[in-house]
Amino acid sequence: MKILVLVKYVPDAQFPRQLTGDGHTLARGESILSELDEYALEAAVRIRETAAGDNATVSVTALTMGPADATNALRKALQFGADEAYHLTDEALAGSDAAATSRALAAAYRHIGGADLVLCGMASTDGETSLVPAQLAERLALAQITFADSLDVADGVVRATRHGTTDAESLEAPLPALVSVTDQANDPRYPNFKAIMAAKKKPVSTLSLSDVGLAPDAVGVAGSWTRVVEATERPARTAGIVLTDEGDAGIRLVDFLAERRLL
Repeated sequence: MKILVLVKYVPDAQFPRQLTGDGHTLARGESILSELDEYALEAAVRIRETAAGDNATVSVTALTMGPADATNALRKALQFGADEAYHLTDEALAGSDAAATSRALAAAYRHIGGADLVLCGMASTDGETSLVPAQLAERLALAQITFADSLDVADGVVRATRHGTTDAESLEAPLPALVSVTDQANDPRYPNFKAIMAAKKKPVSTLSLSDVGLAPDAVGVAGSWTRVVEATERPARTAGIVLTDEGDAGIRLVDFLAERRLL
């Protein structure tokens, strides 16, 4: 069985976020592997470990789309346990929205021969739209399960549990399928020294748009369905209102919330 894990190189949330000169996109600055993708990688590695006990062979491949330095995200994915990685990179990809991104990833998926199971994080920590997994599954005509809190694979079927606000759902889909994984699915392992060193020897292949059969105008701003009209930095936080308790602080707090329709 072949598992493909989608990963993304995103700005590190520990550093202040800034807009680029065009005012429409985030400046990359210090970037890291999106933390939510770690859960998808861990899920893939656990499936491989379970299969090994059943004498089955499972390979884990990581795929990312991004600028040249996004290779760093793939190296991290290899440290987490992926066997190989593919990097789709091209200047024309800059400015791609979710639709253009899913189009490019679908082309890359076909180019590398597809997969039995596609795993991804429930969202990227920069955009947090959660659109790409569903759009990619639609483009590839794959069964899809989104926001899985747990999953396992057996007998050609992926089974997952998803928790809503009031209840839990048990879902299953025949392979090939795509599943987006939440941060409740597992506890990602921290790569040890052996894993870090082994990752340096694992293959990373670079793909261009021409390699995957896409024209430049199919992606980027030209191939996007949405446009960022305006983006502004979040205003600085104010000090707020401090209530001094003189015996009526509780009542004043309730009145404060009621006036703002927060009750």
